[in-house]
Amino acid sequence: MRISPLLALGALASAPLAAAPAKPNVVFILADDLGYGDLGCYGQKKIQTPNLDRLAKEGMRFTQCYAGSTVCAPSRGALMSGKHTGHATIRGNGAPEVPLRADEIALPQVFKTAGYSTALFGKWGVGGNDTTGAPNAKGFDTFLGYLTQYAAHDYYPQFLWSNKEKYPLEANAEGKKGTYTHDLFMQESLKWVRENHTKPFFLYLPLTIPHANNEERPNGQQVPSDAPYSDEAWPQPEKNFAAMITRMDSGVGELMTLLKELNLDENTLIIFTSDNGPHNEGGHKSDFFDSNGALRGIKRDLYEGGIRVPMIARWPGKIKADATSEQVWAFWDVLPTVADLIGQPIPQGIDGVSILPALLQQKPVAHPPLYWEFHERGFSQAVREGDWKGVKPGPKQAVQLFDLSQDIGETNNIAMAHPEVAARLELLLRESRSESPLWPTPKNDAKAPRPVQSRE
Repeated sequence: MRISPLLALGALASAPLAAAPAKPNVVFILADDLGYGDLGCYGQKKIQTPNLDRLAKEGMRFTQCYAGSTVCAPSRGALMSGKHTGHATIRGNGAPEVPLRADEIALPQVFKTAGYSTALFGKWGVGGNDTTGAPNAKGFDTFLGYLTQYAAHDYYPQFLWSNKEKYPLEANAEGKKGTYTHDLFMQESLKWVRENHTKPFFLYLPLTIPHANNEERPNGQQVPSDAPYSDEAWPQPEKNFAAMITRMDSGVGELMTLLKELNLDENTLIIFTSDNGPHNEGGHKSDFFDSNGALRGIKRDLYEGGIRVPMIARWPGKIKADATSEQVWAFWDVLPTVADLIGQPIPQGIDGVSILPALLQQKPVAHPPLYWEFHERGFSQAVREGDWKGVKPGPKQAVQLFDLSQDIGETNNIAMAHPEVAARLELLLRESRSESPLWPTPKNDAKAPRPVQSRE
């Protein structure tokens, strides 16, 4: 069996491509707990996602893109900082939540330096107002949404945050459910684009759909209507789950229509993805819609189903339409790719590499080994090198070895058949992380001291 590296690492240092326009608009849409198999363009048969399917048809669909982590905060931290969880400040969910540091250059700051207008509507989760990771401290001109993971569990809160001020939702007072925050985020984002489209802009939409509302049982999927699935003979949580995804899809369609109306379509890059794999929460079962497709595992697993995510990029005239890419990349590559795109220097000391040639020219980009660690239920790690995937379920457990080119479902642990590869990946797991006082390496299978885990 061949060992398939991700190409020679000498190609990593790529200069900005002259073919890219100086300042394209960028819209980054991040779903919450959407599985690899939850969209029609990734094989979904029951849930209707016509607009996202069209986004893929008009752009590029990636089949080997990875989230920053298998849960929310560290995944978003990797996206914002360009660092994987072996080096990132945020390596897990916690209460209180860990913020980005002042000396970490975040994704929106790259845009601000280039003269962009920047806005965030949705769930932030990497720093509160009084911390170094506050949205306005990290480059956003406009912020409306949830600051913390825990607050975002409720689709009908009594208030959100608008920049650093509370934004009351009177229609939700005293337990009423008059304002569905997802709808508000979409409305405000469309309004913001209309008001700010005369200069380059970066719009970040970290939506909360289809995350379960963990405070409601047994039907924890909050949505104003279960249409168009009301007449399906499905359990109610599954109707609601599907309705949330289709509702999100409709919002993406409205945004695409607006960009065309404003003649921004051909100078706007839209990226759509999810923060981690699908959940089994709020009465929803990921198997009902085959949300992880052919992959093993779900949210909170470091198998492929927990970290491999849908990733679609569309830019008419620049990104080839109806294209499928096998480029291997991860959330920590977004920051250097964007910097490359808009002609900004790539920050030093990050783990990500620019995959702009793969995006614009369909040229594969070499990638160093990918690394993840997870700090709930003990301490687990995973690494991907070429087609080899290593998963270490616990500090005292042996590395499980899989060949993803032959076994995408990670059903056959071949560590005993390839002990030299397993040993190399074991070494990579050790070398890929730096110690952190908040996220120490446990000395045994017991949980090491760290922030109290939130119910993300």
